[in-house]
Amino acid sequence: MVTGIIGRKVGMTQVFKTDGTVVPATVIKAGPCVVVQAKTAQTDGYEAVQLGLVADAPAKVNKPMAGHYKKASVPPTSVRREVKVVAGGDAAKAGDQVLVDMFKSGDWVDVIGTSRGKGFQGVMKRHHFAGGAATHGSMFHRAPGSIGASSFPSRVVKGMRAAGRMGADRITTHNLQVVSVDVENHLLVLRGAVPGGPNGILVVRRAIKRKPDPQPQAEKKKGKK
Repeated sequence: MVTGIIGRKVGMTQVFKTDGTVVPATVIKAGPCVVVQAKTAQTDGYEAVQLGLVADAPAKVNKPMAGHYKKASVPPTSVRREVKVVAGGDAAKAGDQVLVDMFKSGDWVDVIGTSRGKGFQGVMKRHHFAGGAATHGSMFHRAPGSIGASSFPSRVVKGMRAAGRMGADRITTHNLQVVSVDVENHLLVLRGAVPGGPNGILVVRRAIKRKPDPQPQAEKKKGKK
């Protein structure tokens, strides 16, 4: 059984519960997806499936990828992702559809996406450095300060935090609860925020680090002295 699905982030909204509380939620258009390739332990050394996100129009691909899709008898897709399958479950095969109805309200999922890119940033924004005094005449405001000793080792050590490209990283958000599922429109509403901006590509999978909900415990009565 396939454990995940590909989707696009639509945006954020609010959901009102029956008791009147407001829940921040993210709307994801999840699927429809199609299995492009099924990987097995005998042929590939592990079990997984390659999914393709079905779009309104077929994608343009080169000849090798066209043959890859032709072998699966599915139309070419511009987005492909690999997800794991449940060991011992129903074996997936090329051409199978994966729809959002694999989830239901109350399920817990992980969302994998690419965070927003912020370009080249300094150390205060990128690494939360405190910076220097902001008073007049300080001459040291947003600079990184010392980056190493001059006599030994006479070089900048590897891993030194410095200015550079920020964002556009692979981010996994764990344990988001499914608020509702719209099978007809392929929409999945999750509680909370997910990585990336609107229209970003996401992979929604079943939570792998889900901890049991805390259960109320009876209060111990204090003994009489």
